[in-house]
Amino acid sequence: MSSAEIPSEQWAQVVEKTGGPVVYKKIPVPKPGPDEVLINIKYSGVCHTDLHAMMGDWPLATKLPLVGGHEGAGVVVARGELVKDVEIGDYAGIKWLNGSCLNCSFCQQSDESLCPHALLSGYTVDGSFQQYAIGKAAHVARIPKECSLEAISPVLCAGITVYKALKESGVRPGQQVAIVGAGGGLGSLAIQYARAMGLHAIAIDGGEEKGAMCKELGAENYVDFSTSKNIVQDVKNATPDGYGPHAVLLLAVSEGPFQQASEYVRSRGSIVCVGLPAGAYLKAPVFDTVVRMITIKGSYVGNRQDTTEAIDFFRRGLIKAPYKVVGLSKLQEVFDLMKAGKIAGRYVVDTSY
Repeated sequence: MSSAEIPSEQWAQVVEKTGGPVVYKKIPVPKPGPDEVLINIKYSGVCHTDLHAMMGDWPLATKLPLVGGHEGAGVVVARGELVKDVEIGDYAGIKWLNGSCLNCSFCQQSDESLCPHALLSGYTVDGSFQQYAIGKAAHVARIPKECSLEAISPVLCAGITVYKALKESGVRPGQQVAIVGAGGGLGSLAIQYARAMGLHAIAIDGGEEKGAMCKELGAENYVDFSTSKNIVQDVKNATPDGYGPHAVLLLAVSEGPFQQASEYVRSRGSIVCVGLPAGAYLKAPVFDTVVRMITIKGSYVGNRQDTTEAIDFFRRGLIKAPYKVVGLSKLQEVFDLMKAGKIAGRYVVDTSY
């Protein structure tokens, strides 16, 4: 697409006030800066973070008005004069981490997500719920041409995030990992990454539909919290020796599971917090944590190398994100379903309608 073919206006979903709703309207197409690329977004996954951003749930201010979205997959149509390693026509993705300074001690140690000057797509800068989005060239995801743009879009946040969390957990092939919130967008990918990494996944969620999906994706056990009479014992019983899983990934969007994980994780196991329930706190007994040598940690989004690795799992056919496609114009309806907890897997919006 030549510069003459890039329109001056585009369709976007805009948060005009905290609490929403999103407004489907035309806005100007941005122009890339010297170190940026302009991506014609074809598809964008919808993440729970996008709902948090609209609702103002977190103690971090968003820009307003705001174009949300941070799982955007598309085609590079323009680039700044300093960009040499991204070509026009390349497939590329807008991730949560839109840019970082590349110079601080965190960036130098590949912890770009911890950069004090990080730019966050769909939060502090406009994201992918628009037809044309800007990304720092150093940070856009490089997507192989053989990959489906609609299918890979959920990997750009959900996939990278859970893959990073599994690495952070320290769990090794042949060991058990419990995935709490396994039936959601993050969980549905975590099960597959766990399986591809040689791990035994114990899925924890509520309802028969989510249970069937988790088993189909590769979970070896499913614990339904909505029917379980003793979830702690049920999770332990799902491990061969009854001592509990070696790691727990907390992907839930409510506080309860964060208070409970230390009761069923194996001694010397790790609890990795990923989900971000509004106003939630962690709680674990100090005595138990010490004498059982339990590690409790947080895992944020992956770095650029994590992104490359997570996408390669997808490219090799090991990851298939269960998703449903709707038009970008229907985004508020997706948020309404999300609020009601009625989404299994991931929604992807097509920016063309």
